Amino acid sequence: MTIKSAAAIAAALSIAACTQQAPKADTDGIKLQIQQQEARWNEAYNKHDAAGLAAMYADDGALANAGSDLVRGKEALQKATAQFASDPHLKVAFEANRIQVAQSGDLAYSRGHYTLTMTNPATKKPEMTTGYYLTVWQKQSDGSWKAVEDFTAPGAPQVAQRATALP
Repeated sequence: MTIKSAAAIAAALSIAACTQQAPKADTDGIKLQIQQQEARWNEAYNKHDAAGLAAMYADDGALANAGSDLVRGKEALQKATAQFASDPHLKVAFEANRIQVAQSGDLAYSRGHYTLTMTNPATKKPEMTTGYYLTVWQKQSDGSWKAVEDFTAPGAPQVAQRATALP
């Protein structure tokens, strides 16, 4: 084989390698992982497990609740989740009605509705609110999924409805 032939073959192989698409992510499997992660999150809220709540977020994650300042970063999230968990009236139920996964398999989002009961600071009595949430999930280096953006918005009560795309 001549040097020209070897170079031509190498170039052709390089071009072929560049045009191959990356393997498609298992989006159904990832949706199931997100659902399972959200189930653990619900459990952590209802067990008043501050460490479990904080563990749901990436180190650079952010949490935004209506009427509150944006909470960013590991330490601030630990403080905020400890405050939530310390409320004796805390009760949370949330469920996604849509989960979308990027074809790359490294980002996803879940959107759904929630019901939250917490102590009203003014009246010192439990108060229930309902609304919607949007959580952006990022796959971590260990393969787990953590929230990098978690936003809630108050809204009218919504009947739970699963999207047909969920497994």
